[in-house]
Amino acid sequence: MLPIDLQDTGRLIAIGDIHGCSAALESIIDSINPSDDDVIVTLGDYVDRGPDTPGVLDQLIALRRRCKLVPLLGNHDQVMLAAIFGKIAPKLWMEMDGDKTVKAYGSIRDIPPEHTDFLSACELCVETDSHIFMHACYNPNLELEKQSIDDLLWTSLRDEIPAPHKSGKQAIVGHTSQKSGAILNAGHIICIDTFCCGGGWLTALDVRSGGVWQADREGRSKRQSKRIQEPSE
Repeated sequence: MLPIDLQDTGRLIAIGDIHGCSAALESIIDSINPSDDDVIVTLGDYVDRGPDTPGVLDQLIALRRRCKLVPLLGNHDQVMLAAIFGKIAPKLWMEMDGDKTVKAYGSIRDIPPEHTDFLSACELCVETDSHIFMHACYNPNLELEKQSIDDLLWTSLRDEIPAPHKSGKQAIVGHTSQKSGAILNAGHIICIDTFCCGGGWLTALDVRSGGVWQADREGRSKRQSKRIQEPSE
């Protein structure tokens, strides 16, 4: 678990599940126009499902030169690494749409070390003085450093929306795709996986101002209000 010191930073922005949608990511980055004062937390699942995982990882590596990038690990990223490094059979990765990632590279052998190094260095969860960030979910009764990998990377909000975390901080998560394309705002937890790879949007959220940017997998920006909607009932 990595604490983020925001005393001297500009905006704090989270970006939801990208899943190989490089055109959407490029559009979002252009819209945000990050500076070196900004912190961007990417919530994981950079790979699989979409057409251009290599392009996504290249953009994220380049983004480090423009702002403070804090990338989190997603369950698809975890499975990709496990398959590449021989911890699971590649067939298990293919069953999670890893075949689209391998096709984009040409073969598993063609995946460059800078991409696996990037994924291997991703954090499991991070926190600020007011927010916590993870790919999937959390146990509300445990400190962040005691959270399980299953909860952080795999637990779906469709099973149950957890109670507020014991820290009292608002959680920003991805993983549970909102097939309506709308952000799930339950007040104490906000999910910004808005199903870009399946016809929805890639979402970026300024977690302090409520500002929202969205783009579809073709890179077209969504015309919308500038602020997140109030919590759902």
